[in-house]
Amino acid sequence: MAASLKIAGVRKVFGKGAHAVEVLKRIDIDVPPGEFLILVGPSGCGKSTLLNIIAGLEDPTEGQVLIDGRDVVGVPPSQRDIAMVFQSYALYPTMSVADNIGFALEMRKVPKAEREHRVREVATTLQIEHLLDRRPSQLSGGQRQRVAMGRALAREPKLFLFDEPLSNLDAKLRVEMRAEIKRLHEESGTTTVYVTHDQIEAMTLGSRIAVIKGGILQQLGTPDDVYIRPANVYVATFIGSPTMNMVSGRTASAQGPFVIEGAELPMACPAPGRELILGFRPEHVSLDDKANWRGEVILVEPTGADTFVVVKTRAGIITVRTEPQIPLKSGDQVGLQVHADHAHWFDAKTELRLPAPGQPGAA
Repeated sequence: MAASLKIAGVRKVFGKGAHAVEVLKRIDIDVPPGEFLILVGPSGCGKSTLLNIIAGLEDPTEGQVLIDGRDVVGVPPSQRDIAMVFQSYALYPTMSVADNIGFALEMRKVPKAEREHRVREVATTLQIEHLLDRRPSQLSGGQRQRVAMGRALAREPKLFLFDEPLSNLDAKLRVEMRAEIKRLHEESGTTTVYVTHDQIEAMTLGSRIAVIKGGILQQLGTPDDVYIRPANVYVATFIGSPTMNMVSGRTASAQGPFVIEGAELPMACPAPGRELILGFRPEHVSLDDKANWRGEVILVEPTGADTFVVVKTRAGIITVRTEPQIPLKSGDQVGLQVHADHAHWFDAKTELRLPAPGQPGAA
C-alpha cells in the first residue's frame, strides 16, 4: 500500500561555526499516497541531500520526515520500508541477477519458494527474465539499471526513492528507461520521490515537481504549473528546453508599449513605471519582417521536426522555434514578434512572477 510522505521544516547544516554550510533551508513538502514527486535542480542545490534524509542516510539538523504520519528521523533505513535506486546501480558483482533481485527478500527471511516466485515475476515485468543467471559484469548499462530497479520492486516497499538513476545511460536508453519507470509507477501506484538535474525527466515523469535552488524550494507544482506559470525567473529559465527568453525594460502605461533596448513592443504590461523582465518561450516568438524589433541571426540549429534560430538583438540573445528547413543563415537580418498572450512578466528587483495584464493583482 502506498504511503504518504511529509517533509516538515527540514534544514540541513554541514560543519560548525564559521565553516557551517546550510544546504537545505526549511523545506516543506506534502506527498500524498501514490504521487510521483520529482526533486529537480542544478548540482549542489540540496536535492540529493533531501533524498538521503528521507532514506535515513542523513539526519536533518532540524525538522521532521513523516511516513504515514510517523516521524522517522533517527529510525534506521532498514526500518522505514523504503527502496532506493542509485545512479551507480550498486549491484553485488559476485551474485547472479536473480540473487541480486532477491537479496532484500532473503534478508527479510522470505521463504525460498515465495522469493523465487517474486524474483521471476519482477524479472518478467522488467523483461530481464532471460538474464537471471548472469552476473552484473555480463550486462549492459540499461540491463544493470533494470536489475537495480528489480531489486527495489521485489521488496514491494511503501516508498521508492530514485537518485539520478539514468545519468549513466546513453540518450536512447534514457528515453527507454524513462518510459519503463513511468509504466512501473502507473502499475504499482507506489509513492515515489525521484531526484534529477534533467528537466526533461522532471517534465515527463512527475505528478508534481519541486524545483530547488541553493537549498530553497522555489516552486512546487504539476509539470504544467511550472512550465506555464513559473513562480520566478529561476524556475522560468530552468524548466524548458531551450530555455525561456528574457528581456528587461519598462513601460509608462498599462497599455504599453514595453520599451526594451532597441525596440518598443506593442503589448499591455503590468506595473507601469517599474523595471520589468519579459519572458517568452522560443515557441511564442515569431520571425516577422514587419516587426520593429530587429536582430541578426547568429546560429541556425535544425533538429528534424523543428529548427531553432538564435538571434542577436540589442536587448539580448533570443531563441526562436520555427518550422524545419527554414531558409536562413548566419548574418541574416530578421524581425521578431512576441506573442503577447503567452508573455510572462517578472519584477526586475525580486525576480518574482507578476500577474499578466487583466489578471487579478495586475496594475
